[in-house]
Amino acid sequence: MSGGSPLEVSLGEQVSQILHELVEAAGLGPGKVLVVGTSTSEVAGKRIGTSGALGVAEELLQAIGEVRAKFGFDTVFQCCEHLNRALVMERSVLERLRLTEVAAVPVPKAGGSMAAAAYRSMKEPCLAEAIEAHAGIDIGETMIGMHLRRVAVPFRPTLRYVGHARVNAAYTRPKLIGGERAVYRLDEEAGRADRDGDSSDLCD
Repeated sequence: MSGGSPLEVSLGEQVSQILHELVEAAGLGPGKVLVVGTSTSEVAGKRIGTSGALGVAEELLQAIGEVRAKFGFDTVFQCCEHLNRALVMERSVLERLRLTEVAAVPVPKAGGSMAAAAYRSMKEPCLAEAIEAHAGIDIGETMIGMHLRRVAVPFRPTLRYVGHARVNAAYTRPKLIGGERAVYRLDEEAGRADRDGDSSDLCD
């Protein structure tokens, strides 16, 4: 075992398995957005921000791209704190979601290896200041929570590491509004009506 992952399984295969599990749990598909945060230093067994590796980034990026192509969701990549954790994405995503653009070209020493590799792999890359993504994967504990929609639901994949980097993930759900009388699924409505009968405190 290496960092909780079988030695014979490549980095790409590890992240692919984790993403397939997250996609199923989150219901990711066309129109949905996944935010990815990655420390390639942590993947290689080093402290975050000390040993970025473009080769590692490119291997992970290829695997993430294959899963994205299969399910049709959009993927954005978080930069490091030197670029204020801005997000690399295709311009079409930024314009569709009407996000605020910021100006920089991520490089390994200012943005991070994954953001730099992602930027160079895209047709028309740009950076957005922030996003509210439907789900996220955090490889190396880079803190992606600031870019998730409310309410975030922690997700624990079968594999907890990519290389030596600990993996956290989450998907989001709409806020549940109302109170003790609120109904959250259509199939609950009939049962609630049967229980309530001719209640005098029904809403208008």
